[in-house]
Amino acid sequence: MHRSAKRLASLLACAAVPVMLVAGCSDSDTKSSDKASEAPSKSKSPSPTVAAAKYKKLPNPCEAFSKDTLGKLVPKAKDKSGDQGDSTDATTHGTCTWASSDSQGVDGTQFRWLDIGYQRYDSDPNPQIGSGEKRATDFYAKAVANAKATKGAKKLKVVKTSGTGDEATTITYGIKKEDTDFTNTTIIARAANIVVMINYNGANMSGDDTPKAADLLKRAQPAAKEAVAAAVKANG
Repeated sequence: MHRSAKRLASLLACAAVPVMLVAGCSDSDTKSSDKASEAPSKSKSPSPTVAAAKYKKLPNPCEAFSKDTLGKLVPKAKDKSGDQGDSTDATTHGTCTWASSDSQGVDGTQFRWLDIGYQRYDSDPNPQIGSGEKRATDFYAKAVANAKATKGAKKLKVVKTSGTGDEATTITYGIKKEDTDFTNTTIIARAANIVVMINYNGANMSGDDTPKAADLLKRAQPAAKEAVAAAVKANG
C-alpha cells in the first residue's frame, strides 16, 4: 500500500507540470517501479514439521497376555480376567492388575502380583514438545529412573532387555513391606510412541519361600515381549 500511494502522489505531481515534463516524470516513476519489482522478496521461514505418531491405538491391557502366560505368572489368580483401571482416554493410557488367590500361599498357592500399564503419546506440532516417539522416549527414561530409585530396594540390578520393542530395561530387587519379603521385577519397554510397564512380584507368605529374582525374571521377560506384541497388533 505504501508503494501504491507513492506512485499515486508522483502521478498527481506530474499532472501539475507542463506537458513537456510529463514524459520525464512518467519515465522516472516507471524506473522506480521496476527497481522495486527487481528487489528480492523476503519469504517466510517454513514452519517446522513433526513426524506423525506411528501407533494410534492401545490394546485392552487386560488382554495383553494369553491365558497360558497368566497361568504361569499368577497361579490360581483370584480373577483371571484382571482388574482394569479407570482411564479417561483408553487410546492413550490403560492399566490392568492380577493377584493370587486369597489363600496367599496356603495349600500350594503362591502369592504373586502382576500389573501392566500402557502409555501412548501423540506428536505435537510445537517443537518444544515434539514427536510422539520423542515424548515416549523421554517418559521411558523417567520411568526407568524412578524404578531404579525405589526406596528400600535391596540387591537392585538393572539390565537391558533385547528383542522387546525398540528398547527395554529390566530392574530387579528385593524389598521388605510390613515384615514380608518381596522380590520384584519391573520391565519397561518402548515401541515407537508407546511405553509398556510391567511389575511382577512375589512374597514369602504362609511359609512359602521368597521367590528368586531369576525365577520371576524368567517368566516376566517373555510376558513383556507378549505385551509389546499386543500393542503392535492393536494397530494392525
